Amino acid sequence: MTSIWDRPLKARTIPGLDRRRRSADFVATALVTLSMVIALLPLVWVLCSVVAQGFKAITSSVWWTHSQSGTTEFATGGGAYHAIAGTVLQGLVCTTLSVPIGVMVAIYLVEYGGGTPLGRLATFMVDILSGVPSIVAALFIYALLVATMGLPRSEFAVSLALVLLMVPVIVRATEEMLRIVPVDLREASYALGIPKWKTIARIVIPTGMAGIITGIMLAVARVLGETAPLLILVGYSQAINFNIFSGFMGSLPGMMYYQISAGAGSNPVPTDRLWGAALTLILMIAVINIGARAMARIFAPRKS
Repeated sequence: MTSIWDRPLKARTIPGLDRRRRSADFVATALVTLSMVIALLPLVWVLCSVVAQGFKAITSSVWWTHSQSGTTEFATGGGAYHAIAGTVLQGLVCTTLSVPIGVMVAIYLVEYGGGTPLGRLATFMVDILSGVPSIVAALFIYALLVATMGLPRSEFAVSLALVLLMVPVIVRATEEMLRIVPVDLREASYALGIPKWKTIARIVIPTGMAGIITGIMLAVARVLGETAPLLILVGYSQAINFNIFSGFMGSLPGMMYYQISAGAGSNPVPTDRLWGAALTLILMIAVINIGARAMARIFAPRKS
């Protein structure tokens, strides 16, 4: 009598055990697929609802070129140009301040001081900031700049509050990308006599640049939809204002909140503006994510 191990590899199946394995694999696959469907259903539902409700507003001839200046809550007309401009300015200022700080902190933690007391303190503070609600960051900036230093409420103060939310995301993303860069690349560079700072600038960062850019773009997309700092640190304006240091300024989250206060839901005019602003914000975030993926492919290391 031949043993099961004397049979060909495909024939080495124990009766009953193979059926149990196939059943367990089928159940696991079904549960994972069901979980994915459950997670996607509300997202697709929300996206379809926003597109269906806001498509009419964003296809208006004046939506992208005019502001709401001179219009009333229930009068048709006007667009979201003021809110789009304010959101873009807010994102640019926040990104300009956050990216150098976040990338430098990540470089220090990975390349220099990961095990030092200062490095452990920085890691702890980044973990704390990662869980800070946006309203707490806004209250801190308000207490520091407005209440203590007497500076006016402005879009710049909003950007500073969003920096506190954006920096931890950039630090974590950059840190992970730098850690997966092979140590052999660093050692080869050191063996050639290249100093450490130049190794980081010329080898380590370019190798992880694709992931770093993706993390930065995701951090930008996260802060663009924050509302609490806008309510506390700057008032909403229906007119265009490009001065981030003075005056009220429009933004897409602020426009949505204003339309809700104006009676969205009971009147079709503010309701259409509300859904239009929501769809515009989603489109901006989608463009940022698509741009991040495109840039990640451009900067991704290529095999020679």
